[in-house]
Amino acid sequence: MSRIPKERSRPYDRTEPKSVGDLMSELIALRGIARTQSRRQFEEVWRKLIGADFAELAKATGLKNGVLQVVVSNSALLSELASFRKHELLEQFRTEHADLKVRDIKFKLRGKPTL
Repeated sequence: MSRIPKERSRPYDRTEPKSVGDLMSELIALRGIARTQSRRQFEEVWRKLIGADFAELAKATGLKNGVLQVVVSNSALLSELASFRKHELLEQFRTEHADLKVRDIKFKLRGKPTL
């Protein structure tokens, strides 16, 4: 007496198992680790481009939709950066750090920047 197997309610999963690298990428994305690394990268690049004299007075805080967010400690520096140095800094980002895809810089006055 042979039995006929019942129909399965769902078919077998025939997809290939995910690689460890793919699983790690998903975990990093879920935990937000990549955002932290990205922010640090922008901060380092910004510090290099703006120079040591201004690095403590104007800090990059992140990138939103291609716009680099920068917190500036005083209005005189805000005016100088926004009016006279913005185009130069954008050009440096585009030529030296094209992989970061910065399309604009937005400066905000916030007193002494602390992160």
